[in-house]
Amino acid sequence: MNFLTEDTKAIILLCGILGKKASVKSLSQTEYGRLVRWLIDNNLTPASLLDNKLIKDASSGSKLKENRLEILLGRGTQLGFAVEKWQRDGVWVISRSDSDYPRRYKKHLKEKAPALLFGIGDRAFLNGGGLAMVGSRNVDEKGEAFTKKVAISCSKNKMPVVSGGARGVDQISMETALDAGGTSIGIVADNLLKKSLGKTFRKAIASKRLLLISPFHPGAMFTVWNAMDRNKLIYAMADFALIVSAEHKKGGTWAGATEELKRKDAVPVFCRIDNDAPKGNKKLLDLGAIQWPENCSTLKLNFILKDAATFFYKKQEQNNLTLFDLSCNESIPKKERQDKIVKASSEKHDKKEDKNLLLLSIYEAVLPFILKTLSTPITPADLAEKLDVQKGQMTVWLKKAAEEGKIKKIIKPVRYIRVK
Repeated sequence: MNFLTEDTKAIILLCGILGKKASVKSLSQTEYGRLVRWLIDNNLTPASLLDNKLIKDASSGSKLKENRLEILLGRGTQLGFAVEKWQRDGVWVISRSDSDYPRRYKKHLKEKAPALLFGIGDRAFLNGGGLAMVGSRNVDEKGEAFTKKVAISCSKNKMPVVSGGARGVDQISMETALDAGGTSIGIVADNLLKKSLGKTFRKAIASKRLLLISPFHPGAMFTVWNAMDRNKLIYAMADFALIVSAEHKKGGTWAGATEELKRKDAVPVFCRIDNDAPKGNKKLLDLGAIQWPENCSTLKLNFILKDAATFFYKKQEQNNLTLFDLSCNESIPKKERQDKIVKASSEKHDKKEDKNLLLLSIYEAVLPFILKTLSTPITPADLAEKLDVQKGQMTVWLKKAAEEGKIKKIIKPVRYIRVK
């Protein structure tokens, strides 16, 4: 275990999955965030918790059960076995406390940056950069051809392709870039180890042209929630993002793009816009995305994208102005100030609508998993725990699904079951 820092050991014990059976649940991102705030307030580090004397105070300060923290931090033997297996499989792990943890994640995601990252491949790629390419799993022929053309252009311009490794646009973009001699960074939502064993990926890892990372356990199974949660990591790792195909108000691609576009310091998001582009692509332009430039097969791709994104950055600065900023600028004529205030109010309303659209997209993406789980009656609280979401949010989703006739409510006690 000498390749792990003491802080990382502590974080794995608290947040990692070690073995199939666990007497207590590992800390969620939110719970670990509370613990970190307590540590910072007391000038401590995660490694400080390896001293059992501090667990009681940590429990009180973070509102986490003392017994739970004791059990999690007492899994030293399990950690040893897990690390030994990860080493045999070529898997390494880093935490937010490590010096080579991606700065992009800390800057872009702040406290939402994952506590742990598992990886296979050259850690030098953790610096990130390049173009994130995302889209539908069932991309059409013209979308596939477009994906390959852009991926080849990235390889010629020595720009990494960043994607999620899933079937469709993700996998096509990564494999095409690698086949063309380029590099790629894959942020995967499930089974990191299995994905690394594919022929193309295995060769690229060996030649130090591919990095695969995941915030989830190397053997984690696929869940819709993990895939949705992973999307923001794809954007944060890149300089630019490209949406090849997005369904309107549906699916993970739409949800991920709208989430990024509403972010204060968003990565410039480009969209493929042609006669065959899905409706979702065109609607993303209304939310602030940029049309993909036509002349991107040149050897100046990075400069072309920076130039095209200039207006995107200016628009972000304008959107970040508050009503106070606008009304207090006395150098602007009164009539013009009033017009800008009305415009800012309208933009604020639009952002509220965008948030509603994002929540709807997440609901549609999570619904299949909810329906699969509801083959037998289950309470909202138990289902919320399975998805690791707040009970209030799960209740809203269940109510909507019931209104749509997809599930039915059982009372005494309150439970839900799928309508067959």
